[in-house]
Amino acid sequence: MPVTVLLVDDEPLVRTGLRAVLEAQPDIEVVGEAADGAAVIPLVRQLRPDVVAMDVRMPLLDGIEATRAVLRTVHDPPKILVVTTFENDEYVYEALRAGADGFLLKRARPAEIVNAVRLVAEGESLLFPAAVRQLADEYGRRPGNAGAKAALERAALTEREADVLRLMTRGLSNAEIAAELVVGAETVKSHVSSLLGKLGARDRTQAVIAAYESGFVAPG
Repeated sequence: MPVTVLLVDDEPLVRTGLRAVLEAQPDIEVVGEAADGAAVIPLVRQLRPDVVAMDVRMPLLDGIEATRAVLRTVHDPPKILVVTTFENDEYVYEALRAGADGFLLKRARPAEIVNAVRLVAEGESLLFPAAVRQLADEYGRRPGNAGAKAALERAALTEREADVLRLMTRGLSNAEIAAELVVGAETVKSHVSSLLGKLGARDRTQAVIAAYESGFVAPG
């Protein structure tokens, strides 16, 4: 089955370009488009896309609030890939904190766009780990995030779960973590599932942000 994608951007040219790049791939299908975040929820419910590629800045409802709305109201929500002009953007970080699974630059090369959609759909690797680390360094240490350390302590991760989380922050996939720890891939998958549950994280991206904001790992 192909990975199905919903495109959400207020610039028709951006949507057209993304559609052309993605539909050139045999394993990706663009199932719909929207010009604003306000239209996302009904389209997600109707089309059931695997991935929503969503602009972070839109006139009526931006990508941050649209992400929150989808995750709050849609059962079994899609993966959300934020599409942005600027890499080091507070809007991008807030969208990731809100539950987005990764971000993509509008100037990215076609191969990078395709790879980003596939990675986010698979959910077994962190997209652009160095960029997430930079965003966490820039925006993650704030008074409003003071509860992150206490939340991680309450999670009471096992030693092996902590090892897995450290490797996740480096962007390693389950297979790469398994090789690093010399354990089976299914064992790693089980540890990842357990630590996500303990942290109350939707996926790897939110777990990694929690790791940075709590001081569990240093962004630098």
